[in-house]
Amino acid sequence: MVTMFDVAQKAGVSKATVSRVLNGKNIVRPEVTAKVFKAIEETGYRPNLLAQQLATKKTNFIGFVITNALYDGPYFSSLVYHAASFSEQHGRQLVMADGKHSAEDEKNAINFLLDMKCAGIIVYPKYLTEKDLKAIIDSTLTPIVVLNRNLSSDPQHCITTDHYSNASLMVEYILKQGHENIAFIRGLSDSSTGIQRLCAYKDTLKKHGIEVNQERIVAAKWTPESGYLAAKKLVKSGVDFTAVLAGNDDMALGAMKAFMELGYHLPKDISIAGFDNSKMGAFLTPSLTSVSVPLEKMIQKGILILLEEYQSAQKVSTEGCLIIRDSISRQANNKV
Repeated sequence: MVTMFDVAQKAGVSKATVSRVLNGKNIVRPEVTAKVFKAIEETGYRPNLLAQQLATKKTNFIGFVITNALYDGPYFSSLVYHAASFSEQHGRQLVMADGKHSAEDEKNAINFLLDMKCAGIIVYPKYLTEKDLKAIIDSTLTPIVVLNRNLSSDPQHCITTDHYSNASLMVEYILKQGHENIAFIRGLSDSSTGIQRLCAYKDTLKKHGIEVNQERIVAAKWTPESGYLAAKKLVKSGVDFTAVLAGNDDMALGAMKAFMELGYHLPKDISIAGFDNSKMGAFLTPSLTSVSVPLEKMIQKGILILLEEYQSAQKVSTEGCLIIRDSISRQANNKV
């Protein structure tokens, strides 16, 4: 393995001089700097950037904690893509740490990134409570931003969108199309996002004087497979419904497949909508009406806050909006 000492010998300088060049010190003469870089190229030396940055007690890393239970699916691939893209735009390197399967695992992942001397850390929590997150944030000078979780006690350290209001908008839209018997495919019960969307569904129906029928609410697990099974369960139950709101686009996709297999025509017989506005939604038949969750903007705002670019961060809106496509029609002639 080529070492810094080998580079120094090749360039005819001291090891300390090579170190100063690699650390960007401006006290080295240009001709000496050129000799060092030429020696690096000729020897194939790969400097230990982490060790150098740790020595100066700062790195260009942006840490990102997310549990592997959330990796699967287009929503989270998009999440990671935007985190990496905005980190790169700001001259930073994204470093991911796996939150695994518990609150303790998520804490360990955050501590790992703190030990890496990250410039800032984004946390997409699944297991940590608001109290846990506040304690972690208060225990370090490293800036931490929590994504997609509202921290009422520490709002400056969280970036989210109003899932309740966004869901209410969608239910209102479906009602305006003449549907009253609206079914709901919910995600996992421990998801704060899922809870807000379900509450908005119930409250909006009640606001319009429509009784909430628990038989129209079926549980799933955010995946297309679970949405497929939930849709079949709905039909098998015999409950009336003309429209379905799924807690995310993945479950809506699975439900659409199930309904079509059972001989229903979409949206003539059953209208359907989802959340997240995933890219695949525009290419389905019928194309999927959805709520656009501003994931890209949430990530962008979070990274700007970590880098203390507060004025720029304030200009980034994280409001959701409806994406109206073909999967919601006026009241169908025949109820399910």
